[in-house]
Amino acid sequence: MAADLPEATVQNVLDQDSLKWVFVGGKGGVGKTTCSSVLAILLARVRPSVLIISTDPAHNLSDAFQQRFTKSPTLVDGFTNLYAMEVDPNVEHEDTGGPEGMDSLVSELSNAIPGIDEAMSFAEMLKLVQTMDYSIIVFDTAPTGHTLRLLQFPSTLEKGLAKMMSLKNRFGGLLTQATRLFGLGDEFGEDALLGRLESMKEVIERVNKQFKNPDLTTFICVCIPEFLSLYETERLVQELTKFEIDTHNIIINQVLFDEDDSGSKLLKARMKMQQKYLEQFYMLYDDFNITKLPLLPEEVTGVEALKAFSGHFLAPYQPATSRGTVEDLERRVSILRQQLKDAEEELVRLSRGKHKA
Repeated sequence: MAADLPEATVQNVLDQDSLKWVFVGGKGGVGKTTCSSVLAILLARVRPSVLIISTDPAHNLSDAFQQRFTKSPTLVDGFTNLYAMEVDPNVEHEDTGGPEGMDSLVSELSNAIPGIDEAMSFAEMLKLVQTMDYSIIVFDTAPTGHTLRLLQFPSTLEKGLAKMMSLKNRFGGLLTQATRLFGLGDEFGEDALLGRLESMKEVIERVNKQFKNPDLTTFICVCIPEFLSLYETERLVQELTKFEIDTHNIIINQVLFDEDDSGSKLLKARMKMQQKYLEQFYMLYDDFNITKLPLLPEEVTGVEALKAFSGHFLAPYQPATSRGTVEDLERRVSILRQQLKDAEEELVRLSRGKHKA
């Protein structure tokens, strides 16, 4: 491979020891959850502790690992250093633990400023995550729109604060009187909400500063070789650039490789179409690490399937027709070596567990 071409794998992400936050995003239905789960598994090999968080309301993380996750970090079965949690971005306000008056003020505010409730629940989650000591955090984000909103949260909260301040200035003691009228004490008034918004804004601003640091944060775009996905990826990359978020990895999923001897016209036509978009991806993102993943005949669910699929993230996939070369044999040997190493580590872990028991 030419030295000036970026590597066609995610190895660069695994090698970047300074990384603290990894976002995995893209259009719905392109395989983000599978990719973020595999990435978390690969990172667990090289990092002391990894947390994968799903902020997608659909919560496919439990399906991917075939294990039930909640809003508290849970150890993934078969691992000692990989944790997963599922966060609903539209948290019901009962969860915030605030009194009724606070809830009604929050809901009033969320009507006035779209996204404020999401911003607040995300801030709560970041606050929680920051108190935990994970070496790296992988976000399996909701479809594109949500991800970009997530990056706008500091300005959303800024608007919320400005709105609160203007209400306070305009109506002075009227708000305080209104809260008393509803039988609520001063501590449940607008000052309490202002304080809460302020502290959340601080958390999000601090984290956003980290998000804008390429040493600490990167965004991996997942897509498929189709027009809409290409268009969506281009929009996402432009938005990320606007928000100063580092992105230099693209994973193209569900690629058909020329290895099928069935002679299916449909398959050949699909392959030709994909080829056109793959060329466009390589042209547009010539300085990106582009990883191509094959379309498999079966779903990738469960830890074993995810581990087996992870080989394609570390070595470019070779179609059956081009297999058999020395380079390919070496590549397959290195994948087998890694699998053997994983199996040995698993055995050591199991035997330790038995001794403890």
